[in-house]
Amino acid sequence: MKFEHVLVQMKDRMPEKRYIHTKGVAMTAVHLAKKYGEDIDKAELAGILHDSVKYAEKEWLREKIISEKMDPNLLQYHHELWHAPVGSYVAEHEFQIHDEDILNAIKYHTTGRAGMSPLEKIIYISDMIEPSRNYPGVELLREKAEIDLEDAMVSCMVHSMTFLIDKKQPVFPDSFHCYNDLIQKKGKVNE
Repeated sequence: MKFEHVLVQMKDRMPEKRYIHTKGVAMTAVHLAKKYGEDIDKAELAGILHDSVKYAEKEWLREKIISEKMDPNLLQYHHELWHAPVGSYVAEHEFQIHDEDILNAIKYHTTGRAGMSPLEKIIYISDMIEPSRNYPGVELLREKAEIDLEDAMVSCMVHSMTFLIDKKQPVFPDSFHCYNDLIQKKGKVNE
């Protein structure tokens, strides 16, 4: 890995299982970036940093969302979503990452959004399918990721939203906007 020095910094920020996940996301993102002609370095770095504050104190995350004037709607949803936008802030201010695509890939890796770049999709998908993930349906998502990035993104988004709906949990609006955007771009609206 080109950014091994950044990966090492993640080790103290998370439990071993999450560190293994982080390495898996970075490796999967590099693989998908190669496959789909995207920047490998950006994919690796975004993969390494995507969960940098996953285990930060909930109150600290809340304070960052407020003080940095992030989307206030986040505070109305499960705190599991908070580490993504705050992680983007940390990537910029602590790790001096100023590439907007990397920052957005980190920021939207839990919710998706309308108008996602290929790198954002790669990080979203990689987070769901990296090798240590083990849940019903993951193999199908892995297969789709090898065939078509857009189809894999739709399937990952459907899987995520269905999981939340089945648990009777609210779905963040960006996820619906992401799904609708993906479907509309495929021209499926009037079928």
